Amino acid sequence: MFRKILIANRGEIACRIMRTARTMGVSTVAVYSDADRNALHVALADEAVYIGGAAPKDSYLKGEAIIAAALQTGAEAIHPGYGFLSENPDFVDAVKGAGFVFIGPSADAIRAMGLKDAAKGLMEKVGVPVVPGYHGDNQDVAFLAEQANRIGYPVLIKAVAGGGGKGMRRVESAGEFADALRAAKAEASNAFGNDAVLIEKYVAAPRHIEVQVFGDGVEAVHLFERDCSLQRRHQKVIEEAPAPGMTEEMREAMGSAAVKAAKAIGYSGAGTIEFIVDGSEGLRPDRFWFMEMNTRLQVEHPVTEAVTGIDLVEWQLRVASGEPLPLRQDQIKLNGHAFEARLYAEDVEAGFLPATGRLAHLAFPSNCRADTGVRSGDEISPWYDPMIAKIITHGPTRDVALSRLSRALDEAQVAGTVTNLAFLGALSRHPGFAKGEVDTGLIARDLTTLTAKRDTGKTDQAMAALAALHAAAIPSDPLAGFSLWAPLERTLVLERAGETLEVCLHVTGSDQAQVDVDGVRLQAIRRAAGWSIESHPHMQMVDADGIHVFSSGRSLSFRLHDPLDRDQSAGPGGDVTLAPMPGLVRALLVQTGEAVEAGQPLCILEAMKMEHTLKSARAGRVAEVFVAEGAQLSAGDPLVQLEPEAVPHG
Repeated sequence: MFRKILIANRGEIACRIMRTARTMGVSTVAVYSDADRNALHVALADEAVYIGGAAPKDSYLKGEAIIAAALQTGAEAIHPGYGFLSENPDFVDAVKGAGFVFIGPSADAIRAMGLKDAAKGLMEKVGVPVVPGYHGDNQDVAFLAEQANRIGYPVLIKAVAGGGGKGMRRVESAGEFADALRAAKAEASNAFGNDAVLIEKYVAAPRHIEVQVFGDGVEAVHLFERDCSLQRRHQKVIEEAPAPGMTEEMREAMGSAAVKAAKAIGYSGAGTIEFIVDGSEGLRPDRFWFMEMNTRLQVEHPVTEAVTGIDLVEWQLRVASGEPLPLRQDQIKLNGHAFEARLYAEDVEAGFLPATGRLAHLAFPSNCRADTGVRSGDEISPWYDPMIAKIITHGPTRDVALSRLSRALDEAQVAGTVTNLAFLGALSRHPGFAKGEVDTGLIARDLTTLTAKRDTGKTDQAMAALAALHAAAIPSDPLAGFSLWAPLERTLVLERAGETLEVCLHVTGSDQAQVDVDGVRLQAIRRAAGWSIESHPHMQMVDADGIHVFSSGRSLSFRLHDPLDRDQSAGPGGDVTLAPMPGLVRALLVQTGEAVEAGQPLCILEAMKMEHTLKSARAGRVAEVFVAEGAQLSAGDPLVQLEPEAVPHG
């Protein structure tokens, strides 16, 4: 076994690898960028080496800097985690050329599965079923349109390199094909430096089911399947294992196909074979097709660990150090059910835009596994994926595991940035999902219901006022709250989202109070854990950023209103389009003097590995363009200004 390994990654996956390494007695080396000097993975490692600037290209994508760090610290092996260089065969070659062990598959195996079209050709040769489509080299627009007509609409355009939904477009008819192809190629080129695409038949009732495989270069086993059908814009949201509705016949067919695929390339380490499944008539052994192989550990690997009792990172270290597979196929058992929900810093109401901010508070309940790379006080950086944590639950049955997930999401506490926590909670309670009726279109069909905004309730406001009261250090003497035999009364004015809320507190003792909110009186009691109202499951805290109330997966932030405070931030008004987040101006689509329509795209902003099209709020004429292509922006920076609307006289 290795004595010391370097982890060429950051965030929650680096922290997760370190936890297993520590239990195995293996020392760890972290690498970090300018943005990660004080990151959790740096604090957890035995050693840490600085490798460059905040942008990934200046740090985590610099293979030579990572190898130099391994040489400097005496590491014997390099674990890539996932993302960044984890599936870069040239990096694997460089690692081995420098005398280190790469904790993962060979460069040849990665190359064999790196391009979707070549991988599908290989799978066809070894007898693994693939989706009908065109996977060749001809990228002529007319030729690709002809292939789409041959396959039959709807079709899916997919980038041959990369993943994460980038360079992917669903096309319903021949008339939409040219525009969709142009957009997919542009996005693929920006994301992967390769604009080549393939065309596939779009499965009408698709389910995304993947099989965890593990090989030692000769033999391979599978560790059952995961269902990743709950997706938004091709990004996984909640994953589970095993797949609902799975039959033994179907599991055997998919598992055998996955193992066949792994053996065909002499695979070593943890990998995932992803299948698209037609769920329109239940799960049938003749209705699944190979999509791609991820030649690395997956984000959702904890659900497989939960249902098998196997630590996949431990297996990675053992196999990479020269051991054979720890278990035979017949020794791997399935136990119960597990879920994983991905908690992100993102603005759901603004269309799931990635968000930044300082985490004023972060806490998870004890009834779940929470894999995270951040702590209270940490910054969500605009340079990297905005994942805060993965919340994982396990139970003897699917119903129990899902109930535990729903409760864990309700009890999780995040303050300081907007998140998708309430959305995840609503999804965990979705009636169709509860029944196991999952497919990749579920979220899109019910998006309005799942993202419905809940108004700030009277109990929320009362709890905020009580938190302020608690922060004022009300004395413990039972008589201290009285004045001339009458209860002490205090009126507080709270601010939330630009609105003011008046709350009247009647302190009737050291541990009792009444709260008047909008004509309704609520009874409150103070216990060791703080104030509560009529046993409502609310928690609250006060810090320098304000008052935070946590309730059913929501984080509501308030401030005490200062009547002398005046808003000094007179913005440029509705005529100006502002950057909603830090990012890079990828393309300007208008110029000064140009007439635009309401909803017309003005520019494309690249932020957090995604492209966002910013559109005009109204029709008008462009008065000024404030930025140039390639400019790096901060949130709130002006982009384009329209000429003022004419004011009618009369």
